[in-house]
Amino acid sequence: MSALPVTPPKALTAYRPFWAKRFGPAPFLPMSRAEMEQLGWDSCDIIIVTGDAYVDHPSFGMAVIGRTLEAQGFRVGIIAQPDWQSAEAFKALGRPNLFFGVAAGNMDSMINRYTADRKIRSDDAYTPGGEGGKRPDRATLVYTQRCQEAFKDVPVVIGGIEASLRRIAHYDYWQDKVRRSVLVDSKADLLVYGNAERAIVEIAHRLARREPIESLTDIRGTAFMRRDDDPSAEGWFELDSTEVDRPGRIDELISPYQEIKQETTCATAEADAPKPITIHKTGRISMPPRERTVVRLPAYEQVKSDPVLYAHANRVLHLETNPGNARALVQRHGERDLWINPPPIPLSTPEMDHVFDLPYARSPHPSYADENGSHDGATKIPAWEMIRFSVNIMRGCFGGCTFCSITEHEGRIIQSRSEDSVIREIEEMRDKVKGFTGIVSDLGGPTANMYRIGCKSPEIEAACRKPSCVYPGICPNLNTDHGPLIKMYRRARALPGVKKILIGSGLRYDLAVQSPEYVKELVTHHVGGYLKIAPEHTEQGPLSKMMKPGIGTYDRFKQMFEAASAAAGKKQYLIPYFIAAHPGTSDEDMMNLAVWLKRNGFRADQVQTFYPSPMATATAMYHSGRNPLKGISRDPARGEAVDIVRGERRRRLHKAFLRYHDANNWPLLREALKAMGRADLIGNGKHHLIPSYQPITDGSYESARRKNSTPPPSAAKPGLKAPAKAASPRKGQVLTQHTGLPPRVSGGARSGTVRPGKPAKR
Repeated sequence: MSALPVTPPKALTAYRPFWAKRFGPAPFLPMSRAEMEQLGWDSCDIIIVTGDAYVDHPSFGMAVIGRTLEAQGFRVGIIAQPDWQSAEAFKALGRPNLFFGVAAGNMDSMINRYTADRKIRSDDAYTPGGEGGKRPDRATLVYTQRCQEAFKDVPVVIGGIEASLRRIAHYDYWQDKVRRSVLVDSKADLLVYGNAERAIVEIAHRLARREPIESLTDIRGTAFMRRDDDPSAEGWFELDSTEVDRPGRIDELISPYQEIKQETTCATAEADAPKPITIHKTGRISMPPRERTVVRLPAYEQVKSDPVLYAHANRVLHLETNPGNARALVQRHGERDLWINPPPIPLSTPEMDHVFDLPYARSPHPSYADENGSHDGATKIPAWEMIRFSVNIMRGCFGGCTFCSITEHEGRIIQSRSEDSVIREIEEMRDKVKGFTGIVSDLGGPTANMYRIGCKSPEIEAACRKPSCVYPGICPNLNTDHGPLIKMYRRARALPGVKKILIGSGLRYDLAVQSPEYVKELVTHHVGGYLKIAPEHTEQGPLSKMMKPGIGTYDRFKQMFEAASAAAGKKQYLIPYFIAAHPGTSDEDMMNLAVWLKRNGFRADQVQTFYPSPMATATAMYHSGRNPLKGISRDPARGEAVDIVRGERRRRLHKAFLRYHDANNWPLLREALKAMGRADLIGNGKHHLIPSYQPITDGSYESARRKNSTPPPSAAKPGLKAPAKAASPRKGQVLTQHTGLPPRVSGGARSGTVRPGKPAKR
């Protein structure tokens, strides 16, 4: 089935402003009735409820949506981190004229509050003072209920990353079960997923024209509930995908996994994935328009008790993420259907500039300041401090990493700002943001080096159904020109008052090696001693399940990095991240990774195991034990089973391999290595992974042969740090979280943050 041309969307700046435009922009969107009165408002048109503290900066969702709606002429208020024990806090700004917009915040509330081991975190980076417990579990559900209690007749629109990644029946790691769509559980009127500017502006103007919210069923990037007798459902052609992949001839029901063969179709991501089919003249099937086609997924009641069907539904959903050819999806929940419209059309560069050029105060709301007007100490918001002097230059990611949710949320098509817009923001930050010292902490986004990179052909891009443009290799249709990014770097660092520009976003090194000039530019001018990259693993088994490049690509980049550092006369280090317990990782894989770390002199600072975030492909692997990338079948001879790391002991073992140097892990590792037949890795030589002795409480050591013996000179004592010149990232440094969610501020990263040391002799 060829991709049909997508009707160009209405530009964000093409709407007739709402009458309240006359009030002009607010210094800060109001959080109290007193602020509303100062602005001359008698009411708010829209009230945004958020689980984060209100920071008026384009890195915070409530600010972006609020300012975008304000630019359309609407009066927007903010209720940030309300007391959810009653509805009173949700009445603070009065009744909104149009709707409540509800979001859990920049992070999923469950990931924000719980570690990968389901333990409660003690902090919250999006709260003043980093204080934990300021938002409820499943905040979208709780906030929606309280809004409905406060004003029963006001529509509620839910959005943000929590709603976006839970828009369909999804596996919930914290309850270890499949939950219904968050739209069903919350009883909200409408769900907005992905980058929400287009959808939320359309919703606001149509509600302002007094259209009932039940009639808003044609907006891309939204999901809604529909009954069988709904007349708006007429005229749709339904493709049945309620069962797993079937081999054999395809007749009346067209498989959503396959497409009509055409010259512009990209190759599939896996060599053994289902191939495009050619429909011959005999028995040619006439297909309806794509924009009137809906794919029916297995019902919630089916996928909650059938992991194979769950994996199948996840596979279909991920195949319908390209705005150029995605079809609507429908999934039964009880007596109603959940309808998910195709993803939003990405913003153009002028639209991106419009959103980022809005009059942000670039500061937390004054209500968080202390008596001196400062945002320090107990009032400091860690997430704000982290991005205070950084600039977002793009959105989206075409990497397709299976543990990451960027594709499902921001999309795989890169949306880039213009160079002029980025330069204007740097100048504004230099001139207006308190505490700027001339150092820009980051010019980046979901990745550091995908700015203005994309498909060479719009026709191919619109027809492509590959989950990644860079796996298993870089697509020949992908433009990998880093020239615009290099030009921006040079212009930005030449600005008066700018001393240095660092790159803090995660680097896609398999792209970087395609541009030696970029690597030289980056290493010479934009690395502050350390550069973080994410090979994630060394072994092909887990890497193939992650859709990440092999470790050979890392080695190639490392050579280029070291050569460029030497040419610049600098001592600089790579900080690679690794992940434990990812689906498809065997104990032997982790052992081999540990040996690689030891051989290369790396020590993991902090380790977090794989975290099954809602809707990610790797989460479907975790729940089902199947690989959706290979096709799903009930026949054991077809498809691919995936080794899943479950149980506390095995998860601890995989983490222990990453922290092979920690004496507390040695007993567990000794036991495992012996069971694996690799006792040869236990000993006191430099070529051994772990020693045979064990520290005891008085500071001496217990040998396998005799107690209280002195450890051999080659053994590193517990707690020994790497040399000062190769210290780990300082506390609070930007660390990319590859779940697709905003990074946390902590002493370590989501995956294994390793610091360089002296390589061991082989």
